[in-house]
Amino acid sequence: MDKYIIAIGGGELRQKETLEIDRQIAEMAKLRAGDKRAVALFIGTASHDFMPYYNTFHKTYTGELGLKTDCALTVFKEIDYEKLKGKFQKADMIYVGGGDTVFMLEKWKQTGLDKLILDAYERGVIIAGLSAGAICWFERMFTDSFMISGESNEYQIHPALGLLKGGACPHYNERADDFKSYAGKEKSGKWILIENLACAVFKNGQLDKTLSAGGKVFEVEI
Repeated sequence: MDKYIIAIGGGELRQKETLEIDRQIAEMAKLRAGDKRAVALFIGTASHDFMPYYNTFHKTYTGELGLKTDCALTVFKEIDYEKLKGKFQKADMIYVGGGDTVFMLEKWKQTGLDKLILDAYERGVIIAGLSAGAICWFERMFTDSFMISGESNEYQIHPALGLLKGGACPHYNERADDFKSYAGKEKSGKWILIENLACAVFKNGQLDKTLSAGGKVFEVEI
């Protein structure tokens, strides 16, 4: 079975800015689900399981797009690993929301959520994510996590999960100058630069196509 990762650079889900992209992701999930109703599992770890974010996701993916939705909570409650595992087994797609990417990856490792996500990916579950949920799949990421935590006043390069080769930068239309400043200091291989309202679709680890609701995706070597 083919394996997909859809990396969305940014955009406000509540304001339906990415709806054209979300619609195509939902269609991929429905195709995978076949005769049954497709299930979308939302992971909001990067936003510290901010429930209004999930509610917006539910309104979009259920109200607008007709999927059944659920969420995987790991931040403010004791983890029932078997219950979480059951949610992942039912999912046809997983959507990872934006926020603090480094916090998210650390929490995934602590709770074992990373293993559930990687297993789902290997089973052909559609993986999608925005901002933090877009860049976490690469070998490295251009992240504002240390600015969020107050540890730095600059963007940083940080290791990520390594499912996809190279590095990734979200919100590129907003971060282009900062990224170009970094790029002038050292050579670090291939990067995917994703603007808001755009996404890169990876099939079996390779860039397959891009989708746009107004933004662009760039592939560069630095």
